[in-house]
Amino acid sequence: MPATTSDVLNLDGLLSAAELELRDTVRRFVQDSIKPHISDWYESAHFPLDIVQQMGALGLLGMHLTGYGCPGRSSVEYGLAAMELEAGDSGLRTFVSVQGSLAMSSIHKWGSEEQKTRFLPEMAAGRLIGCFGLTEPTAGSDPSSMATTARRDGDGGWILAGSKRWIGLASVADIAIIWAMTEDGVRGFIVPTDAPGFTATPIESKLSMRASIQCDILLEDVRLPDAALLPGARGLRGPFACLNEARYGIIWGAMGAARDSYEVALAYSLDRLQFDKPLAAYQITQLKLVNMLLEIQKGTLLAIHTGRMKDAGVLEPVQISLGKLNNVREALDVCREARSILGGNGITLDYSPLRHANNLESVRTYEGTDEVHTLILGSHITGIPAFR
Repeated sequence: MPATTSDVLNLDGLLSAAELELRDTVRRFVQDSIKPHISDWYESAHFPLDIVQQMGALGLLGMHLTGYGCPGRSSVEYGLAAMELEAGDSGLRTFVSVQGSLAMSSIHKWGSEEQKTRFLPEMAAGRLIGCFGLTEPTAGSDPSSMATTARRDGDGGWILAGSKRWIGLASVADIAIIWAMTEDGVRGFIVPTDAPGFTATPIESKLSMRASIQCDILLEDVRLPDAALLPGARGLRGPFACLNEARYGIIWGAMGAARDSYEVALAYSLDRLQFDKPLAAYQITQLKLVNMLLEIQKGTLLAIHTGRMKDAGVLEPVQISLGKLNNVREALDVCREARSILGGNGITLDYSPLRHANNLESVRTYEGTDEVHTLILGSHITGIPAFR
């Protein structure tokens, strides 16, 4: 199949018929159910809860997990879905990531058989929403210093105390995966959000990720039975394994935001007349468009290669760091450059690039900042950890 105007490398040729079909299905969903409304959702800081079960029906929740009602799709298919969702908005892709890559993955990787059977089918269908509580007000990039504690009570259960910050979905979630320090190190717990002492408060006045929900969580002596403990997770390996699932999805998602911004800028430049000819006829505009296209093609190729490695079971965490660091950084530059082609019109919600750029400021920070991923790569290539 010949390459399209914007797929110069014919990257579609690297995808199977089934992968293309899945991508196109999600693309239609985004076109029909997200793009017509996203400007209003973003402006009003509204997350559309009614879209959750629609996503479940499409098999987008926990889609890379197998069994327990989960779709069992490949890593590449999950990545393609993430790319299309973020072409709509980072906030909607983030919901799928928090639900599937973080909350559901925690239970799937580390939960008991009873926990998996009880929670995963309902979460895959979108009838039960989960969140993932790791970050704290004073412990973002350094989770080993978390202050939230879980101690044994006299009845053999647990008492959780502490706080979490920037926790996606917490105020609308039914359960929270909370990571806490115990006498035996970091452990994970499934916490019902209606438990006495659990309070989730949405963070207001955000300039980014406005069509999604992030919260502060306060845990005031929340009592849990022993059955709430995730038995397989011990130490930071537990949450980090889930974070790497989310970071992997970002490698793809960021390219969706970049592609949408590029396509909007390209269409605008072909239609907008200045000095009696289209913006696209000027050399400077073509330079901007070409530079954007180069990074999108390279970043998408990186995502596909990373996905193939993940499906082969050979993907390493440092490779995920490389992909997340590169693709988010380049996507943010693409969105800003696309906004420049739109001129003053580009600062309105009539066009997507600045909204995408604002969102990517959050994506650049969560699941590991640029600085953290740089240090991970620096340690890998020099053999010298420089975190402290």
